[in-house]
Amino acid sequence: MNIGDALPPLEIPVSRTLIVAGAIASRDYQDVHHDAVLAGEKGSPDIFMNILTTNGLVGRYITDHLGPRAVLRKVAIRLGAPNHPGDTMTLTGTVTALDGDTAEIRVVGANGIGHHVTGTVTVTLGGAPSDQDPAQDTLDSVLGTPEGTA
Repeated sequence: MNIGDALPPLEIPVSRTLIVAGAIASRDYQDVHHDAVLAGEKGSPDIFMNILTTNGLVGRYITDHLGPRAVLRKVAIRLGAPNHPGDTMTLTGTVTALDGDTAEIRVVGANGIGHHVTGTVTVTLGGAPSDQDPAQDTLDSVLGTPEGTA
């Protein structure tokens, strides 16, 4: 990985189900994320995606590209144009800084009306995967490997 490298784009179809499920999963019960009539009364043409769902999709974009040993250290995003049902959000990323095994990646998520999300993700790149279960690798990277095992 080098500064200036671009990650491959990821297209995410924005469905009504994705918007509502993301809001429920993140315990965001604001009506604008599940009730089209009430969203309309508040000036929106339809329901729209919440920031926690967007944050999760940005994290997924980075870890899908860098693999299961990547650890998100910081996700700093700002929302712009809303994601409505029927939109497609295309995430793109560019490596902007490297420091040892830590990278900073500039992320943009665009839809048909503009930039839905912009920001940076700081990620630590893991070492070579072991022969054990990937879930155990992740657990070991968080908790440390117990003494006497390798």
